[in-house]
Amino acid sequence: MKRIDLNVYNPSMGTLIDVSDELTFKKNPYPGCTNIPYQKLLLHYKELLNKNKKYYIMCLKGIHSRKVVSILEFYGYDVTQVTKNSETLES
Repeated sequence: MKRIDLNVYNPSMGTLIDVSDELTFKKNPYPGCTNIPYQKLLLHYKELLNKNKKYYIMCLKGIHSRKVVSILEFYGYDVTQVTKNSETLES
């Protein structure tokens, strides 16, 4: 699984998606980030994503983003988990 720190992310790299629920996203928005809640993204990934584009996936604690990246990688999407400095990176 590919991972980068949020401080390294640049919008020219690809689309940044926060998979937090809508309420959490509204409390902790990140500029330029699109909110697609975890469950919605996993249910509708074929309609919402393009296999020819790169996506950077984040969430508040890193748990849902790790699961989403793992599943979407399996389906052939170019996805990278975006972590924050305070998150513990588990392999």
